[in-house]
Amino acid sequence: MKNVVLIGMPGAGKSTIGVLLAKSLLMDFVDTDLIIQKECGAALCDIIEKVGVESFIEKENEIICASEFENSVVATGGSVIYGKEAMKKLKENSVVVYLSLPTEELEKRIFNIKTRGIAMKKGTTLSELFRERKELYEKYADIELSCFGLTAEECVSEIIKKLK
Repeated sequence: MKNVVLIGMPGAGKSTIGVLLAKSLLMDFVDTDLIIQKECGAALCDIIEKVGVESFIEKENEIICASEFENSVVATGGSVIYGKEAMKKLKENSVVVYLSLPTEELEKRIFNIKTRGIAMKKGTTLSELFRERKELYEKYADIELSCFGLTAEECVSEIIKKLK
């Protein structure tokens, strides 16, 4: 079976839904943010603080391109869509699922924006970031799922239906 790659904004539920989806599909679960943290030996927020947003995005792209995913549900960081090479690699053997949520819902879910490790320039709001990224999420997605009003379990059921 192809990998399932989850993309979307921070707070959309990629990691939570990814774990449940992997269990349901009898696949491995991989979180690219954890791979980056392990590789760099630091938390995402510290990496971004130290090297800046642009360098972080380059590092994320590089690490994903060097990673191999097989029979896996892959939860990506929200900024993965800026890495053309990473997205090309992820799309090769995967179905890309965009988990979408309205900005208001994302803002309710993200109360630790500083420690969350979100690749966004200082002074940028979450809604500005969403407007900037939305088109890229839609461009790379094979499947788009609005998670608004759905539990994580309901999202998993919807993804499985759409995969069939």
